[in-house]
Amino acid sequence: MILQARNIVKRFPGVLALDGVDLDVSAGEILAVVGENGAGKSTLMKVLAGDLQPDEGELLLDGVPLRLRSPRDAMLAGISLIHQELSLADNLDVGANILLGREPRSGPFLRRETARVEARAALKAAGLDIDPDVSVAELGMGSRQLVEIAKALSTKARVLIMDEPTSSLTAVEANRLFETIERLRDHGTAIIYISHRLGEIERLADRVEVLRDGSHVGSLVGSEITQDAIVERMVGRGLDRDRGLRSDVEVDVATKTPMLEVHGLRTARFPDISIDLVVHRGEIVAMAGLVGAGRTELLRAIFGIDRPIAGSILVAGEEVRGRHPADAAASGIAFVPEDRKADGLLLEESIGENMTLPSLSVHATGGVLRHRRRERRAAAELIHQMDVRPADRNLVAGGLSGGNQQKVAVGRWVGCEPRVFLLDEPTRGVDVAAKAEIHLLLDRLARGGAAILAASSEMEELLAVSDRVIVMHEGRIAGDLARQEASEAAIMRLATGGDREGATSR
Repeated sequence: MILQARNIVKRFPGVLALDGVDLDVSAGEILAVVGENGAGKSTLMKVLAGDLQPDEGELLLDGVPLRLRSPRDAMLAGISLIHQELSLADNLDVGANILLGREPRSGPFLRRETARVEARAALKAAGLDIDPDVSVAELGMGSRQLVEIAKALSTKARVLIMDEPTSSLTAVEANRLFETIERLRDHGTAIIYISHRLGEIERLADRVEVLRDGSHVGSLVGSEITQDAIVERMVGRGLDRDRGLRSDVEVDVATKTPMLEVHGLRTARFPDISIDLVVHRGEIVAMAGLVGAGRTELLRAIFGIDRPIAGSILVAGEEVRGRHPADAAASGIAFVPEDRKADGLLLEESIGENMTLPSLSVHATGGVLRHRRRERRAAAELIHQMDVRPADRNLVAGGLSGGNQQKVAVGRWVGCEPRVFLLDEPTRGVDVAAKAEIHLLLDRLARGGAAILAASSEMEELLAVSDRVIVMHEGRIAGDLARQEASEAAIMRLATGGDREGATSR
């Protein structure tokens, strides 16, 4: 056993985040820590990595009491935390990122060749065969994640903590990461793995520890580790994870009313490719594709964040005039971006203010917010409808867990009663219970007549909630699959440039 946490207690104002939690991890073990958003996972990991100090309890390394005053103390002790949001510097090369702050020097001078040798060794240990002189800006998300691992290994990390490492990766990139993780385990590294993707936990974990409301509520080992068993311990009950959610819905495109129409749309990223698509009233269309396939660019162009080079967009048969988000919103289009922290929320403002921001005009007269009581009531209703926890509209949105932030990012548009809902990775970093709630919301919106176009990298999500799957490859629509045609194999063939039967497209 390498690292132990005993009776860890952590309090924040008004919140008991950790209530006497015990945890241990051994060399050559992959330990998964799971729980709903707000269960205390991130807080516990920050305690283990020196970002936070516990109010009570102790840490032990190799059986010896350990006090971590900072992340640097943790690094020197051989504990490294890789955050969900990567911390690489795009303006530096790979080698410089790996050794940042620890560069080998002779006096004031950098020993460049020594730095390259050390960086190459760390990259090899992480299973990444690239030149350390390559700029990080040129790498895809999968390679960046492996560079973060190389960076941790260069510090001689014995305990590697990974927080949602596959949240932005394609299936191919994720499999490559899994192989690296398993190889590190086999060489004796202790790995603590956090993910809301239960299939990953089932594949990788030697042991699972479950947190709920800041407390440890259960363990699973070996053959006990199944998705249903994990869910039952996480939420305290069984959960129907959206199997057949839309099975009773029949969307006949021949008779359904087009709600969103895109004709000849060309983006700056793919200027020579025109996109045509239709989403009908009451239909949920999922967009699949590898990272860089053009899904995000298409959604941003439809909403007016990025000005398209050419093309037209119609909502309920009427062309959207103007090319700005305000014009799209006025036409009844809502957009939930992939990066909720950077683009989806005002983190310094309250939950209530975030919830009503897109619909402020409803509570204003002559451009002045006069109906504050009505606005507060609307915010409270949306917070209740989305089951945001804690349900205090006065709390700052930045203080919420990732899943609850996502509920706010989605729920803030519900009050506008949009006719078209665009969502980019709507359940990224969201626990299984919150994911089910968002899926049910999308189903409810579609049944109410909204047209929904959602980009997702999660195969299970694509197949669970969609009436149709559009697959993109290198900026173009490679295939349009009805529900009964869609499968993981069919989607991946199209996403990687093949056809429905598996032959390579030319």
